[in-house]
Amino acid sequence: MADNFFNLDNPVGGIQRMLAEGVNTSIFVGDEAMLSVVELAPNSEGSVHSHPQEQWGVCLNGSGIRIQDGEDVPFKKGDFWRTPGNVMHGVRVGPDGAKILDIFAPPREEYRNAGSGFGA
Repeated sequence: MADNFFNLDNPVGGIQRMLAEGVNTSIFVGDEAMLSVVELAPNSEGSVHSHPQEQWGVCLNGSGIRIQDGEDVPFKKGDFWRTPGNVMHGVRVGPDGAKILDIFAPPREEYRNAGSGFGA
């Protein structure tokens, strides 16, 4: 049972990926959904991209700009958002950095493996 319990402040046991310079994640895969605990260093950004999976994001700490479907939307701790599949999106953070919990459904196949980049 303990194999199914994790901690947001110490995401041990996740699949490690460096999405971009200063953007690192620990990924936890389930049968129907996937969680990604993303740490964004100060002044970092994730490139604008899309994928077929639906994605929800929750800002756990920090603040930044969510780029979604051509619009820049400021976010702060406690804000959360939905990104439908195939919608272009990315993120930029300021001097405080940010920590974001992303939830994907269904899981992203390219995130089942450690590595780098946002995938295909």
